[in-house]
Amino acid sequence: MLDELKESLRDYEANSLYDFKDEENETNFYREKEGLTRDIVEKISREKEDPDWMREFRLKCLDIYNEMNMPNWGPSIEGLDIDKISSYVRSKSDMKNRWEDVPDDIKNTFEKLGIPEAERKSLAGVGAQYDSELVYHNIKDEVARQGVIYTDFESALKGEYADMVKEHFMKLVPPTNHKFAALHGAVWSGGSFVYVPKNVKVEIPLQSYFRLNAAGAGQFEHTLIIVDEGADLHFIEGCSAPKYNVANLHAGCVELFVGKNAKLRYSTIENWSKNMYNLNTKRARVEEGGRMEWVSGSFGSHVSYLYPMTILKGDNSSMEYTGITFSGKGQNLDTGAKVLHIGEGSSSIINTKSISKDGGIGTFRSSVTVMPSARKSKVSVSCDSLMLDSISRSDTIPGMDIRTNDSDIGHEAKIGKISDEAIFYLMSKGISEEDARAMIVSGFANSVSKELPLEYAVEMNNLIKLEMSGNM
Repeated sequence: MLDELKESLRDYEANSLYDFKDEENETNFYREKEGLTRDIVEKISREKEDPDWMREFRLKCLDIYNEMNMPNWGPSIEGLDIDKISSYVRSKSDMKNRWEDVPDDIKNTFEKLGIPEAERKSLAGVGAQYDSELVYHNIKDEVARQGVIYTDFESALKGEYADMVKEHFMKLVPPTNHKFAALHGAVWSGGSFVYVPKNVKVEIPLQSYFRLNAAGAGQFEHTLIIVDEGADLHFIEGCSAPKYNVANLHAGCVELFVGKNAKLRYSTIENWSKNMYNLNTKRARVEEGGRMEWVSGSFGSHVSYLYPMTILKGDNSSMEYTGITFSGKGQNLDTGAKVLHIGEGSSSIINTKSISKDGGIGTFRSSVTVMPSARKSKVSVSCDSLMLDSISRSDTIPGMDIRTNDSDIGHEAKIGKISDEAIFYLMSKGISEEDARAMIVSGFANSVSKELPLEYAVEMNNLIKLEMSGNM
């Protein structure tokens, strides 16, 4: 199979950019032809005006990609044909720093998603990506005066933070990690760069929002966040896409560096369309006394592989992962979390909820490794599953590799269904059966929604209601 893939990549003639018209909003785009070749990667690099080291890195990643096999874990991705995915779709509009300067068609899309309103109410800064490019980026003056850097990734790569980017780029997620990490390294585009200086506490969140709007395209944004010693940040990521009758691909990468005694909370609400293959990679490294918090809501996508990983490098470092997935008809969501304990006295908590309906498949997959150096470490893993009918499926696949006896490890898993008695009780209070079921599911998801800012908790509960009604 690999030889056939190599042959098809060599023979595929995709050497130029051409105009593409999006049927939804009739905006003109430059769109790379489908497939993946050396010429395409070099053309993306020229389009981005990459420094030499990045161009060489992209080509090295392409070689790695061509040599690696498809992942042999998780649900089947046979329906994803990389040769039919456009790796680069660029709007003819440059990135804007003022919302009113964003083209109306793109602006209308984000306004329907509530991005400008959220920025006004509760955010310190916003980045908005449309297909392969950032179209808007802004940070509040008072946060910038604290020395916080929040900019699009490509500006950071070529500007005064270039050395910092080069030092950290794809160091936590090397291209040899898996085939789609190598693909990301070859064709990445867009994303955000954040640096929070020593002892600076950002009181209100920053957010990046990613919209994949073109049919048959891939989105490969790169997010790099560095939270220096004693600093504190909450970063929110939102994702969405309209539904098409062809496969779309999301293979972004998130690298998070949490300094000594620093804290980072990374919250994600993903509302991909159900033709999306979501093969995202996220990883954090935490130094002594630092803390990493993940809050994750996964809705939509046809297939997901999503396992945020935390490396607890420093002594007394800690992490907590709180996540929920909702698998509906035709969906196979394979999600979970990974943690590597290296530092003495490090601690981790993994708490997940999984809901499946109408034949959806939800799989929780965890990996916990405690190294000999991680004496006095503590681990707690808990996964609860709720199946709403007899044709859905939920699996739990925990993995634990404990290499020291001086540790405290716990794991529990529960699978259940909605109680008929609870439905009857709510209906006796005048609530319809549909609303009663939605209320119970929202209560099941409360441990996740309560960790989100109010606007995003409301969004997540609305997504649950839509899933329950079958309108997504």
